[in-house]
Amino acid sequence: MKTIDDFNFKDKKVLIRVDFNVPQDENLNVTDSTRILASKPTIEKVLNDGGAVILMTHLGRPKDGFEDKFSLTHIAPAVSKALNAPVTVANAIVGEDALKKSAELKPGQILMLENLRFNKEELAGDEELARRMSKLGDFYINDAFGTAHRNHVSTSVLAKYFPNAKCFGYLLAGELIAIDKILKSNRHPVTAILGGAKVSSKITIIENILPKIDNLIIGGGMTYTFIKAKGGKVGNSLVEEDKLDVALKVMEECKNHRVGLYLPVDNVVADSFSNDAKTHITPVDEIPDGWMGLDVGPRTDEIFSEVILQSKTILWNGPVGVFEMPNFAKGTIKLGEAIAEATKNGAFSLVGGGDSAAFVKQYGFTDKVSYVSTGGGAMLESLEGKELPGVKAMLA
Repeated sequence: MKTIDDFNFKDKKVLIRVDFNVPQDENLNVTDSTRILASKPTIEKVLNDGGAVILMTHLGRPKDGFEDKFSLTHIAPAVSKALNAPVTVANAIVGEDALKKSAELKPGQILMLENLRFNKEELAGDEELARRMSKLGDFYINDAFGTAHRNHVSTSVLAKYFPNAKCFGYLLAGELIAIDKILKSNRHPVTAILGGAKVSSKITIIENILPKIDNLIIGGGMTYTFIKAKGGKVGNSLVEEDKLDVALKVMEECKNHRVGLYLPVDNVVADSFSNDAKTHITPVDEIPDGWMGLDVGPRTDEIFSEVILQSKTILWNGPVGVFEMPNFAKGTIKLGEAIAEATKNGAFSLVGGGDSAAFVKQYGFTDKVSYVSTGGGAMLESLEGKELPGVKAMLA
């Protein structure tokens, strides 16, 4: 498929699906413009060519039709500031106002359609809505990786109305390239670091990536399902009792694929789920009753760092401790530092998933890794080997 650089958008009106589902404060002011800035290069390419832009995005989860707090009029000032250009908002995604404003749009101007999810037909993938929306522009660009796993009008159905006038934006293309670098890497060792709470949410990823990796590091709450499956004492730590057999199967599959499996060997335990809890360090399989593991210990930090520093390709999805509490963030910080150092030494590192992305931003690692994915669910489904509807539609 052609890339955005293969097209000139002079005098074209370009529909661009973006992901401006941004956080807001109690006064509906945007508190973080990262997602807006992520699509800025794509938008600027169209404008610099002499085209006009029609932005499409969702915001929040409106329940039934229009809800003022989810109106894009509230985020328009932040979009305008980020893009350094005026932004007009249509009162709907189709209809008289949208048609009039798109018809009047001049080269270099930006129109934003109202919240896509005010229309239940958007979520249902309605063909008639797609047909009507297609009348607003001459070209379609999908730059919303965060919604590429959704079979919605704006992410997959609309593309068919632009058979020879569609392409990925820079952001979405960059995401796909980054994931390909992990799944098709010839730069070994390849190390995957999977953290977070549950084995059940990561099992499909593990099954898909095992033939492609050399090392698998497990951390976070799901550690204790593995440790209990091996017969260890985990106290009050989080355990998926119904997934003990799954953990045993993963350990066996690692052996079959000759993948090095690294579990924590020590951990920081607490007597309650609180930053102010009493803590001490124990072997990971000797946690006393009434105590719970909330972070990895210093010996584990050393082992994980050693594996990471020898790696040439690194995937990181999920923290290894409850980093939201400062007293249990040290292990994840050490992990981030090791990945940053490996990246500095030439490794390719991809960080993805909501918690991991939030961590690297909060602790200043964003510019110290190769790529931070903007799509939680879409990235996970890609790693699971699933075909994303928003990608498939563009390649049809």
